[in-house]
Amino acid sequence: MKWLFLLFIVVPTTELAVLLYAGSHIGMFETILLILLTAAAGSYLAKREGLRAWQEIRKQAAEGYPPGNAALDGLFILAGGLMLLFPGFITDAIGLFLLMPAVRKKLKPFLYRQIRKKMKNGSMVIIR
Repeated sequence: MKWLFLLFIVVPTTELAVLLYAGSHIGMFETILLILLTAAAGSYLAKREGLRAWQEIRKQAAEGYPPGNAALDGLFILAGGLMLLFPGFITDAIGLFLLMPAVRKKLKPFLYRQIRKKMKNGSMVIIR
């Protein structure tokens, strides 16, 4: 429940405050231009990194290996791409960070631990 509150109330309110602050300091046109530039850069990175992850998944599948790391990369890329769809500097920054391979490499151990913990607790359902 706390995540829904964060998602629907805190994030948009914070984004709006940052946009208003930026608009008052650098101007409305410049703020809109920055949002458009981050969206363009993000869509380019999402496409490039998404294709790279997809190729790695296909390569691993062809070699008979499960796509573990490549699938997690794809998950991070999807999340980063979705963050870039929302207007605002905070979500754009998070989205751009998730598209960077070095950041994804640092976040993977955390995600692996979370998945293992949920599987151990029985709170994660695996479909067979």
